[in-house]
Amino acid sequence: MFELKPERFGMGDFNTQPITICGKSFIADQSGALYWPGEKALIIADLHLEKGSSYAARGQFLPPYDTRATLLRLAETIDRFDVATVIALGDSIHDEGAADRIAADDLDILHILQDERRWIWVTGNHDPVLSNAFGGDVADELELEGLALRHVPRRARVTHEIAGHMHPAGKLSLHGSALRRPCFVGNGLRLILPAFGAYAGGLNVLDDAFGPLFGDDGLSVWMLGQEGLYPVATRQLRGD
Repeated sequence: MFELKPERFGMGDFNTQPITICGKSFIADQSGALYWPGEKALIIADLHLEKGSSYAARGQFLPPYDTRATLLRLAETIDRFDVATVIALGDSIHDEGAADRIAADDLDILHILQDERRWIWVTGNHDPVLSNAFGGDVADELELEGLALRHVPRRARVTHEIAGHMHPAGKLSLHGSALRRPCFVGNGLRLILPAFGAYAGGLNVLDDAFGPLFGDDGLSVWMLGQEGLYPVATRQLRGD
């Protein structure tokens, strides 16, 4: 079976990948988070906390463990880096009723993660308003060291931008088997993060929706695998 993982290297050799955006250095993590060493900041996108309970309220039953799984993975990622600030780029909360549905234990985990560090929620289309129950600070978007951090990427070939919203995913095909995984996608001037949430899903990076963002300027893709994060040549990507 075709799997995206190393064959001749150590297990930890591909946990992270260096990424440069407009001359600034970042570390992309296998979890789907982006670490900014210069700011000691961890950037994540599209947690969609309480998506499972939102679907259940509408009669579509999913295992109600997505919030816990997402927060625990986030905790592990925070522990791997010297994180002073966490920046969540929108759609962190799946809907406005999430504050009433989230389990008390999960809310406690979130508050523990926020303890002794700055936490910034950037608003998204799913969470234009966030309940005070989720703690942290709220902003429509941020400008930090000349970079714009926002939920929805500008639909033009802009620079100096880190965004979410698109849930990028890459698809590979080899020897009759296919693999489709979340991915980072960028061109050195802007970067779109994969969705961090357990139930977030993904949009193929070859979809027409990515055209206005990158055009013919080329793009780089780093796919999340079972045991690491791997750069993938765009010529190997396949549409859905």
